[in-house]
Amino acid sequence: MDPMILGELEHENMLEAMSEAAGTAPGSLVRRRNGVVLLASGLAVRLFNQVAIADGSATDDGIAKAVATLRERRNPFVVSLRRGLDDRFIRLMADLALELPADHGPLPGMALVPIPDWDPPSVEGLDIRPVADAAGLEDHIVTAAAGFGMPEPMLRSIVGLDLWRKPGRTVYVGYADGEPVTTGLGARTGRTIGVYNISTIESARKRGYGEAMTARVAADGLAAGCDVATLQASDMGRPIYERLGYRTVVEYDWYGETTTPASEEASEPTA
Repeated sequence: MDPMILGELEHENMLEAMSEAAGTAPGSLVRRRNGVVLLASGLAVRLFNQVAIADGSATDDGIAKAVATLRERRNPFVVSLRRGLDDRFIRLMADLALELPADHGPLPGMALVPIPDWDPPSVEGLDIRPVADAAGLEDHIVTAAAGFGMPEPMLRSIVGLDLWRKPGRTVYVGYADGEPVTTGLGARTGRTIGVYNISTIESARKRGYGEAMTARVAADGLAAGCDVATLQASDMGRPIYERLGYRTVVEYDWYGETTTPASEEASEPTA
């Protein structure tokens, strides 16, 4: 498949999933207008307060107005630009006094196509279950928050109590010896299954749980009619995803108001 098409599929899935998450937070503002997406969750995490480019109709003025809205709300935020696709706005970032963090590295958006038609790899003792009730959702929230190093109330505010009931969404928890140890989330948009919330508690890492969860989310997406799987990779997760066949199709640069190293910010829940 054309890498440009894959990049667009990844981007659109990510925008929908992020808009849904940010819009769940109390007091949030989410809108898509004239090619510009504004996510203003009100949380103290840049990922959920951002301006992103939806399509070619975006303009400098539209971006500047969205940035002004985020500044008025006084939460940490970023403007997310895709390398090679949104470069026309780099000059605007300087005009808006926005810059890349001192230790910045691009966030890779990755895709797997076709999704392998095989049984996903299993790990002995790991039982991956789709969430089917409030107790399962609670396990997902508590476990994902611990794995990401996020406060539980913050993650709870963007997950929402009915996420597991929404069409096109499947929430997962992986259990070992009856205890929740790893999580995942599948978000379907058309032919694409987006893989999110891949998180494993520290004491259960390096056992293949995250890889098994990632493969399960994609396999269930295939069974639901998707032929492309996408995700955004953290440094920790990227080697795992590459082993599964994912390849980078787009890179995101996050422009913010300071040069504070990204490593000193609150944890960003990328996969």
